Parts: sequence; structure tokens; C-alpha cells
Amino acid sequence: MNLGTVISFIETPSTGRFHFTIDKNATVRKGQFVQLEIEDGKIIGRVSDIIKTNRYFMRPEAVNEYQNSGGIEEIFPTTEWEYLIAEVNILGVFDGNGFKNSLFPPSPGTDVNEPEIEIIKKFFGLEENGIHMGEMPHHKLDAKFSLNKLFKKHLAILAISGAGKSYLTGILLEELLTKEKRNSPGVVIIDTHGEYTNLAESKDFATRVKVFSSEEMRIGFQNIRTYDIASIQSIKSGTQIRELDKILHSLKSNYSISDAISKIDESDIATKTKDVLLSHLISLQRTGIFGLSDYPKSEELVKQGQVSIIDMSDCISMKKKQILTRYFSGKIFHQRRAGTLPPFVLILEEAHQYIPQMATKENALCRSILQTIAREGRKFNASLCLISQRPVNLSTTVLSQCNTKIILRVSNPYDIEYIRNSSEALTKDAIDQISTLPVGYGIVIGEAVNAPLLVKIRKKKINVLERDDSMEKVCNEFYDRAEKNKKDSKAFV
Repeated sequence: MNLGTVISFIETPSTGRFHFTIDKNATVRKGQFVQLEIEDGKIIGRVSDIIKTNRYFMRPEAVNEYQNSGGIEEIFPTTEWEYLIAEVNILGVFDGNGFKNSLFPPSPGTDVNEPEIEIIKKFFGLEENGIHMGEMPHHKLDAKFSLNKLFKKHLAILAISGAGKSYLTGILLEELLTKEKRNSPGVVIIDTHGEYTNLAESKDFATRVKVFSSEEMRIGFQNIRTYDIASIQSIKSGTQIRELDKILHSLKSNYSISDAISKIDESDIATKTKDVLLSHLISLQRTGIFGLSDYPKSEELVKQGQVSIIDMSDCISMKKKQILTRYFSGKIFHQRRAGTLPPFVLILEEAHQYIPQMATKENALCRSILQTIAREGRKFNASLCLISQRPVNLSTTVLSQCNTKIILRVSNPYDIEYIRNSSEALTKDAIDQISTLPVGYGIVIGEAVNAPLLVKIRKKKINVLERDDSMEKVCNEFYDRAEKNKKDSKAFV
């Protein structure tokens, strides 16, 4: 369909942009893609803005005079001279084989048309059998992205609270679960607030979703290295580290943290050193996460076609969350590197809690291993997916390694600036949209697409009963519990 005609405007047409008048029978909106032909091939552009103009309203003094004397519309055919001008940023030129930069401007008078669907697919790198995230607004085209490009070089989903991060993640999980097991990676989610546990209740995929409560998880103490204990407990004394290492090496297999404490207590270590080591180990023992063996085993946690959810919602201690994340993410990465586990995607909800940029080592216990996965994981198909509402608090090292970013609405100017500095592919046009994106829309940039792409997020397909966490419902439940407790107390008395 013809949309309009290229015109000579202020400093355009150029190799970077052009303007065209919009045909009265055409519908054109900001963000829409257009196509026109030049000698080098077919230009693909994005409408960056639309201007409405009318020659009868160009001189303010004349408009004011006519309006004061009965109205300009009564004298002149103003509606017949109102027209729309679209401003277009040129994205590239398709020459029949591939895309190249625009090196020559289009001529005024050239017809501007709706883009050919197949050219748009090729331009953005969309795949027919890819991850179906949603659709392109203004075009009847599904936004489907390559699984390899989306996840292999790490993914970040960034947005303010309530903008739809968890909903979008649910859709990505849905897409992974619909794939055949042989073509699908294992997925492990560090679920900070228990937002994904209801996936296990889905009739469609209940057998492929497994939930592990942080209260049930255990780390086999014999699998912990002296270095790890020193890092977790901030032991800096060389003497203390050497003595602890000797004790651990002297213990037999299948020993517990209680065995280590008893061994230290019975040893002839200097009293001062002994007291410090006992204090550190008792502190670890009180976390309740150390046992004789690991639970779950790595083979239970990472399975092709399975989504494993580590539910941290009952865990209050940030240190406990970090220890569990540090240990299990490190273990599955090292086993993947050795080839004993299948490829996996590790999803970190509230990622800024686990890999903070400014926190000390003592308050960022799992930052080091996650940075290692970010730097080296792509070589071994061990991928990270970061979800955060505070990008500015995320480790620069890790965020910069996320070659694909899906950005929903972000309003904090510091976060926007941080995202801009960490994303070379983010254009000025995309940056301007970030703070005003409505819920249900996101901008995809980076490895997964050849140019920034606005996507309208699709609705979920999985039949899962959504939880009603409205304030009114929670207030009612609390009130009912309080009243029941009062009645029980009176009955007891």
C-alpha cells in the first residue's frame, strides 16, 4: 500500500533521514516501518515523528485577526489544506542479498510504501520458529527471535516495578517449555519472591517444572573448600586459613559441619585462633543450609526441557540467599564446563541483589562466580538472564556482557543513563521511548536483533491460575486470621 510521497524538507532527504507527506487514505503512526526504492536497493526506515500542518494557520497574527472577526474556518477552506508530514530515520538498504548502510538519499517524489514482510523479517533477523515474544506494532508480524541469539550471549530484562518483567519472563519460560526436550536447555530460576512457583500448577507443563524451596536446600559441607569458607566469613588471617585447611583435610569423608566444629574444639590450635574459627563455623551452622550432601543434586537441578525454580521467598537472610546462589550456580557452571550437564539458562530475579556494583565482597558473596559465568559462559552454553528494576545497581561487568537487552518502561534518569552507557546498540530514538513505554511493550536491542525493535508483548498461553495479591484481598485475609486468633484465645481461657 502506498503511504505517501517523499518531499524536499528542511535538510532532507539525506542519507540518514527523509520526510514524506502522508496520503489521506493511509494510516501512519510513529514507530511504523516504511519502504521505498532507490537505485541501490530498497530503503527500510522507521517513522520517528509525525507533523500536522495547515497553510492557513502558519501566520499567528492573521489567525488571531480572523478568529476575532468570526473565525477563519468561515472564510477559507481550512480543512482542505490540512496535511500530515512523517519524519523517517533510515535504518538500512536491502540490495537483494543483504543489508548495507544508506550511501545515497532518496529523490523527492519517490513513493513511500508499507514494507514487505519478508524484508522486515530479514532486516531484524526474526526467525519463523523462534521464541515468540509478541508482535510488531502497526504490522501484522509476529516477533520471533532466535533461541541461540537471545540466550547464548546472556540476556537482561530491565524495567521499573510493575512494568511487566515477570510477565515477560513467564512468556519466555512458556516458549522454552513448548520446545522438545532434545532442543531445549535446562532452566534454573533464582526466584527471590516466589513469583514463578505457580508454573508447577500448570496442567500443560506440571511434569516439566520443579520447585525447590530454599528451606529444603542443603550444601554438603564436605564439598565446601577452605577458600569458600574464608570468603563467606571474611577470614583474612593467613594463620586461621591454614589451620582451618589442615582440620578439613584431616577429616574423613562424609563429614558434617558439626564434625569440623568438634575437630577444631579438640585440636591443639592456639586458643585465640581456635575461638575465631569456632565462631565462624558456628555462625555458618546456624544458617541451617549445611548438611552431609547436596540437595538438590546438580543432575536434578539442570535437566533438558525442565524449569527448576529455587524459591527464595521464605528466606529472609540475604547472606543465606547469596551462599546458596554462589554454591549452586558455581557447581552447575563447573559441571557444564566439564560436559556432565546439558546447556542451561540461569535466570536471576532481582539480579541487583546478587551482583551489586558497589557492595563490598562481604555483601556480594556470589558476584565473583556470576561474573565468571558472564565472561566465560557463552563458550560452554551456560547462559545468564538478569531481571532487575535497578540497572544502576547492577555489576557493570555482568550487565556489559549481556549482549541482548529487553527494556520495558524505565523512568529513573540514572537507570536510563546507565543502560545507555552499557548498550552500544541503543539509539537516541529508543532512549527517548524508554521512559514513556506503556505496560505490555518492550524494546529489544543487541544480539537478538539487527536494530532496536519495539515489541508488543503477547498474552500468556499456559493455563495457570494467577494469584490475587491485591491489597484488599490481603487485608481481608489478615483481618480474618486476627479475628480467628481472638476467638481461639477466648475459647482457650
